[in-house]
Amino acid sequence: MCRFTHVGRVAKVIDIRIPDGLIESQYAYAGEPGRAFIAALPARVEEFLERWELRVDGDPMHGMAALVLPVVRADGTGAALKFQLLDEETEGEPVGLRVWDGDGAVRLLAYDDETATGTMLLERLDSGRMLSTTATSRDETRKAVLVIAELLARLTSVRAPAGMRTLKDIAGQMLADTPDALTSLADPAERALVERCAGALREVVGEPGDRLLHWDLHFENVLAADREPWLAIDPKPLAGDPGFDLWPALNNEFDADDLLWRFDAMSEVLGLDRKRAAAWTLGRVLQNALWEIEDGRAPDPEDLEVARQLLDHRA
Repeated sequence: MCRFTHVGRVAKVIDIRIPDGLIESQYAYAGEPGRAFIAALPARVEEFLERWELRVDGDPMHGMAALVLPVVRADGTGAALKFQLLDEETEGEPVGLRVWDGDGAVRLLAYDDETATGTMLLERLDSGRMLSTTATSRDETRKAVLVIAELLARLTSVRAPAGMRTLKDIAGQMLADTPDALTSLADPAERALVERCAGALREVVGEPGDRLLHWDLHFENVLAADREPWLAIDPKPLAGDPGFDLWPALNNEFDADDLLWRFDAMSEVLGLDRKRAAAWTLGRVLQNALWEIEDGRAPDPEDLEVARQLLDHRA
């Protein structure tokens, strides 16, 4: 047997070290479920390499929530084996990927329906070529924003399947949480902006939409591929209005002077009503602010700038 090093301990799996960053993020943000996920990884890796007849073909990759192993299948084709903690955000990923079936997104090759671990086998993309690597100037960043917009236009063109978590529920909870959160903001200008974001969201919450959203399509969640120039990865799907999906591309490589160009260009590509799209984007700013407040921090200054400009833009 080879080695799987896990926080100084040796387990009989493969010659891979669980990345420290993944361990730290799971311990810090996921609590006991995250610790259990990390503890189960050695046996889980061994199980799925055997079950799906795979061999490891490179170094492990990770984000805050997932371990990804480049692998080779029995027929010699490359793939990516993804392990992640199942929660309300990640449980919809295989559902969304099955609906998209490779149209604008990475293709799902296999999913653990049998033991419900959330383990997925995905087509191999070029992890060394993220869309973020192209954003080296304002012109190139604008091109990257348009790539995001074009992918979103494809992804949100389909209706979300039954049972998907909904923007209606998320937005309703956000509005319910806002009054208490506002009392925690000492700065009156910040408090007024967050309150205005909630006001914009109230205008559209009654029509939350039914499209299949990615929710997290930022520059590092777009990878180069052989069959298409760029494909989306790592969705956190929900059913809702496509306007709620614009914020990541406004925030990436943040440029206050270019923000309205990005917003207008994306709205045009997706065929969105700008006032409605602005309201849902302000709802996304509200979501971020509520998370920051919950963690004892002030809202992000860049998010507040997004709010200022969009509130003026829709006036």
